[in-house]
Parts: sequence; C-alpha cells; structure tokens
Amino acid sequence: MRRLFPVTDPTRSTSSPEDREWSLDELAEAYAYPGPPGPGGRWLRANMVSSLDGAAQHEGRSQPISSDTDMRIFGTLRGLADVVIVGAETVRLEGYRPARAREAFAERRAAAGQGPAPAIAVVSASLDLDFSAPLFTAPLVPTLLLTGAAAPPDRVRAAEEAGAEVIVAGDGPGVEPERALAALAGRGLTRQLTEGGPRLLGQLVAAGVLDELCLTVSPLLTAGDAQRITGGPSVAVPERYSLASLLEEEGFLFTRYTRS
Repeated sequence: MRRLFPVTDPTRSTSSPEDREWSLDELAEAYAYPGPPGPGGRWLRANMVSSLDGAAQHEGRSQPISSDTDMRIFGTLRGLADVVIVGAETVRLEGYRPARAREAFAERRAAAGQGPAPAIAVVSASLDLDFSAPLFTAPLVPTLLLTGAAAPPDRVRAAEEAGAEVIVAGDGPGVEPERALAALAGRGLTRQLTEGGPRLLGQLVAAGVLDELCLTVSPLLTAGDAQRITGGPSVAVPERYSLASLLEEEGFLFTRYTRS
C-alpha cells in the first residue's frame, strides 16, 4: 500500500518504504471520521467498489471485483462507524450478517464512547426480509429497520418479535433519507456508514445528504450491464466532491472524496 495523495513528503519515493501492507491502526488513522460532525450533527460516508468500466458488482455480488485490501478497508470502516446503513436488496443478495466486535478496534471504540460493534440499519419499505437470519437472531446489538409509515403491520410485528427495532422515517411507503439519518443521529449514531446498494446510494445522493464517498476502483473490466454504484433518477445539478486521499496497491485505487 502506498499513499499517492496527499503527498506529505514530496522528496520521498512513492514505492518505498510505504509499499507494504498497512496495519489496522494505520488504516484507522487514514479513514478516521472528521472531528466536527456534518449537517444535523452526523457524518455520512459511503463505501463502494467499482470496476474500471463502472460495474458495482459482477453476477449480482461485489466480492468478485474486490480484493483482500479492499476487504480490510471495508472492515476498518465498519470498525470506526456507529451504524452501517444498507438497502434490503443488498441484505438479500450479499447474505448480510451482524457486525462483529473486533479486538483490534476495541480500545479505539471505547475511547470514542462507542459500543463493541456498529448497529446494522436496513432500509426497507416492504420489510420483506428473512427474520430468521442471523442478522436478526444473533446480532451483538439489535438490528434497526428504517421504513415508512405505510409498512405492512404484520411485517412490522414480525420484525419486532424477531428483536429488531423498527424506525418509521417516512410518511408514505418509502424512507425519507434526511429523516432516517436524523433518527439515527438522535440515537447517538452520528458516525454513519452506508454500504449501498446502488439504489439506496442513489437516493442518498439525490437527497444531498452524502458527506463522503470511499470508492475502491478495481483494475478489472467486466462488460455486461451491471449497475453503477448509484441508481435511480439523476440529480438536476451534479454535486462536486473533492479528493481527500488516494491510496494504491496492486493496481487498486482506494479513494476518499468529501463534499466540496
């Protein structure tokens, strides 16, 4: 792993001594949440991976275009977050499990006043989820469900009986992004991380609530018609983000962009 931006010492080679595997502590420092929270007392970052030709997944899953280092960064971002926000379709396709406590982050989380692991918050209008899955039966902290007021009452009951906490964050069938993030922040979950999928990330971008994008660019070409990292209607005016950092390993680029 080597840092390409920002350049802290322009006289030092870009290949040595940084061309090595970084420790989890180094990754945690590189991806630390900013001090002052963003709008509404929270900071929302997204973590996604994309192929060179824009595919966010291959054959329905992101793992084939990922790498071991990408997964270490994935784990680091989870280790720093209060809550991981994910769409229901991604939960079903990726077989989501509860976040686990990791010894490597225990001291850092305790110092930040965090619990042993982040909560998982699933965005779903229909609550069409398998409540017998480990995400609901064996979480370290209760799984949260973000839904609208029109969610089917029987599915709400089933979710609550499974031990999930249902949060109504919309007056209709869907979830209103700003309201959902505010509800999480009101529970002390201000360091927010979304792992998609593309439809959810598209909704967050359209609502103008995304503070940071951590995007891994994979040196692979997939062709086909896979989704991009965002889906849904386009925004009226594209929003500009600024490059905050750029790391590289074996052709993979690990980028961080923040709202300009």
